[in-house]
Amino acid sequence: MQNFTDQDMRNALSKFATGVTIVTACDADGQKVGMTASSFNSVSMDPPLILWSVRKNALSAEVFKTTKNFSVHILSADQKELSNQFARSGHDKFANVDYTVDQNNVPQITNSLVRFNCITWAVYEGGDHWIIVGHVKGLTTADGDGLVFCNGFYTTTAVIPETTT
Repeated sequence: MQNFTDQDMRNALSKFATGVTIVTACDADGQKVGMTASSFNSVSMDPPLILWSVRKNALSAEVFKTTKNFSVHILSADQKELSNQFARSGHDKFANVDYTVDQNNVPQITNSLVRFNCITWAVYEGGDHWIIVGHVKGLTTADGDGLVFCNGFYTTTAVIPETTT
């Protein structure tokens, strides 16, 4: 077995391009919470399930671990600054953000590429993260390209032309 450091693992994982999302919810006192997350995946089509993970020591981890309702917003290629705003801690993440609040008091970011409105299906312990599975109860989509993160940089998707041989 080869030895490797946490940084080696982080560097290796950064080679895998991921879409960029913002997850939003509301705590028991009605306070809005949100965070940027690239750990997002589909799980099942029937029932429609998605998953994402949050670091256990994140300020909003307990809210996301215990909330009944949350939304996952897939960001468009022009929403890099919005991603950065929700990635920083210690400030009002919703300041100057165009959003509405749904019937469950979950913030709904306007103009995201896709939004999944979810009810928590399950929460699993996964090392230093909580893995949160959501049952998708509604979704909205828009046209456009998604924001991608790879090798420590934001990028976008681009079609690779087919080659003829």
